[in-house]
Formats: sequence, structure tokens, C-alpha cells
Amino acid sequence: MKKTARSKTSPPVAKAAELGAERGGVQSIARAFAIAEEVARNREGIGLAELSKRVGLHNSTTFHLVKTMVQLGYVSQLADSRKYRIGRRMFTLAAGALDEIELVSVATPVLEKLTSETGEYSHFAIRSGDQIVVVAKTAGTGIFQMVDRTGAVRPGHATALGKVLLAALAPAQLARFMQTCELRAFTAKTIVEAEALLRELDEVRRKGLAFDDGEFDAEARCVAVPVRDFTGRVAGAIGMSGPMWRLSLQALQEKSKYVREAAVALSAELGYQAEREFASSVA
Repeated sequence: MKKTARSKTSPPVAKAAELGAERGGVQSIARAFAIAEEVARNREGIGLAELSKRVGLHNSTTFHLVKTMVQLGYVSQLADSRKYRIGRRMFTLAAGALDEIELVSVATPVLEKLTSETGEYSHFAIRSGDQIVVVAKTAGTGIFQMVDRTGAVRPGHATALGKVLLAALAPAQLARFMQTCELRAFTAKTIVEAEALLRELDEVRRKGLAFDDGEFDAEARCVAVPVRDFTGRVAGAIGMSGPMWRLSLQALQEKSKYVREAAVALSAELGYQAEREFASSVA
């Protein structure tokens, strides 16, 4: 019996493309999106032969489709390896979908769950220029709670949220920040020396989380973890705060696992697929 393209050995992506066409769609468009999805899964790039194999298409078919996508800017091709990666126009589309309002609507349920698990104030922040802006928050259930407002600007060097976002900067961006931003002392514990802050940021990168031990508010502690989008880029930071008399250093360490789990959940909502990178460090 002659095998059809929809045999049991057909890749799932190819099956999805064929199914889309059967339901009244255009097969070439379905195939193009299948290619885009596969390219997006390979952040280091993917060659034509492997891409064709993954999507279940002949090399020539894949080549003509991906060539058009490169010309349109939705896929790019590395000059040295000739591998394909997601292009800038795809990033532009995604960025348009992940605006501040969308981030808030996606982050809020995750923050609510984090607060229910810890009983503490939870917040999500993004970087806007040199500023760290809290865009979503939920209040805790304890007797005493941290008071903050959505849209509040927080110093990068003195908060856990800020340290996470500063640690994610490219070297040139971080160097410019260190040259132009004042490391103001908010409490006796605030890091005000450039070398000390750089060492702290190295530690944040290594551990994948940051702490604020009374560095912005002398009576409060905070822990924060990076949140990544579909490109793997740090899109924001999710954190938990509480008063020192209730949130000891040991309690902060113990509850940080919930913040990590929340970061995994929110990153997944933003399209980040490598959840294991977070999960491996939860223990």
C-alpha cells in the first residue's frame, strides 16, 4: 500500500500544517508557520536539512518557503553557519502583543497564586530605560503588609527586582548605567560602591535570583527571580516582599522556591519553553 504524507511517521508539525489546510486554510501558509515555530525552538539556529526533517517537508520546499520568510524579515540566516533564526520582524510582532497591559493581565493571576502560597506582597516589574517600574502587584494576607502602587519606580541597585533586571543587561548597557546613574544610599545597607554592586550582580546571574535585605526599606526584605519571554530574554522580574520581623532570612530563603515556581509559570505564559532552566535551580 502506498504511504501518504500523513503516515504515522509524519512529523507532528507537518501533520498540523496539513490539518490546517484540510480545514480550509492555505497549505503554504500553514507550512510557513510550522517552519517559523520550529526555527523559534532552536535559539542557536537550525540548518536547512534538519529544519526540513523536523517539519516533514522536502529540502527544496522548505528552502523556497524559508527564503521568502528571510526576504520578509521574519527569519534571518547566519552568515557563517547558514543556519536560520527568528528575524527582527517576528520580534516586533511579539513585542506588540506583549505590551504593558498584556503583561499585567498575564502576571496578575501568577502573583495572586504566589501571594496565596507565601502570604506576602508579590510584585512584577519591568525595566523602562534606567528605571525599574512595578507594573503589577498583589497584597498579602498578613497583619502588616508592604504598601506600594502600580507604576511605582524603584532603584535598580537597591532592590531585588532591580538587581535581577540590571544583571540581565548587556555589558555595554550595564557600563552606561554605572556611569550615569547615582548609587544613592536609601538605608545603611544600600550598596553604593560600583565594584560591590558589580560583584552582587555577578552573584545574581550565577544563582538566578536576587535579595534585598533592608537595602531600600530598612524594615523590609525581598527576593526576586527573572522572568523570560519566548526569545529567552529577561522580560521582567517577579518578587516577594515582607517585613523583617515576619520574614527572617531563613524564611526568605524557604519562600524563594515559590518565587522561582512563579517565574517558571509566568515565563511559560510569555512563551519561554526552557522551564527546566528555572526548575533545576529550585532545589
